[in-house]
Amino acid sequence: MEIQAKRPSNKGPAEMFTGEVWFDVIAKGEEPSRLRVNHVRFAPGAHTAWHRHANGQTLHVTQGIGLVQSRGGEVIEIRPGDTIYTPPGEWHWHGAAPEHFMSHLAMWEALGEGQDGPETEWGKHLSDGEYGRN
Repeated sequence: MEIQAKRPSNKGPAEMFTGEVWFDVIAKGEEPSRLRVNHVRFAPGAHTAWHRHANGQTLHVTQGIGLVQSRGGEVIEIRPGDTIYTPPGEWHWHGAAPEHFMSHLAMWEALGEGQDGPETEWGKHLSDGEYGRN
């Protein structure tokens, strides 16, 4: 067993996020496990850019009210206790609702042996119309 001290929080980079986003790395996907876990906190209205994961992603909402959308789908409100699974390669975004903070655990797998390409591919930022569409 190993107890790991809390690492410093990281500010979400502007290339990947709109608004104030902070995350804490919980699991880095080091062998033999490939599991990566971040605790992500979004200020009201903050959200990711469009992105997709080579091995999919699971989100588990811990606080607040958020929004999530897969490309071509509807914007869906998410709340504490909700778990969202996005399959490999599916473009999506997620973040806080306009007037609420939101935090979630983000879980995904690092690339495995024989997998090429980016673990996460980042696309364009959402337009105001995309974020506000319900």
